[in-house]
Amino acid sequence: MNTAGLQALIFDVDGTLADTELAHLAAFNEAFAQESLPWRWDVPLYTRLLEVSGGKERITYYWRQVQPDLKIIDNAAFTEIVQRIHDQKTAAYERMVNNGAVRLRPGVLKLIEQAHDEGLRLAIATTTSPVNISALLRCAMGPDWARFFVVIEDASTAPRKKPHPQVYLQTLSRLKLPAAACLAIEDSANGLRAAAAAGLPTIITQNSFTGHHDFSGALCVLPDLAGCTLAQLAGMHAAAGPKKSTAR
Repeated sequence: MNTAGLQALIFDVDGTLADTELAHLAAFNEAFAQESLPWRWDVPLYTRLLEVSGGKERITYYWRQVQPDLKIIDNAAFTEIVQRIHDQKTAAYERMVNNGAVRLRPGVLKLIEQAHDEGLRLAIATTTSPVNISALLRCAMGPDWARFFVVIEDASTAPRKKPHPQVYLQTLSRLKLPAAACLAIEDSANGLRAAAAAGLPTIITQNSFTGHHDFSGALCVLPDLAGCTLAQLAGMHAAAGPKKSTAR
């Protein structure tokens, strides 16, 4: 297949590869209960909190919202508490994934396999943790899931969360490709802003948590990847032309 100038696909994870957010929400609430915290997030609240990228950042932001007079005397101790809550949440999420609570979104696996077979490079650029990625893709794609991806950048390697473009800039550097040769696949406004700042043409597969986001600048907005072929993606990529990075 002739994919013209398209040489790599770069995938976000949460909300893009899989509808993970309900499982993440349940895991946060389980962690709060385990820590005896009087917090319980519902779907409308969590939808708003998803504007904050990163689990630990989301916990910290919410804590400051419900306790605006919070005074942090010992930064190390506060960071340790947030880390412990997040560790509990990660463990709960991994159990849920292992129990089959999360599946890949429609069309994702077929597109990954087709792109891999056609020789395109595949990468992951996400703000989630490596544990979450491994748990999800091990269950969805098998124990050798990592063979599909030549680059994986995540919260452990790119600590500056989206909409900062760090994760995409590092992905491009490791791919040794210009942004114009790649296509990012995202689900959120923060993800789109991060990819666009790195100069990446981007398609959006929106979901129930991101359908209200402003996706101005995306090549297209799709409900999912079902029926979306590599040829169609290559056509959209070719029609977009080169973009300029705004990263500093």
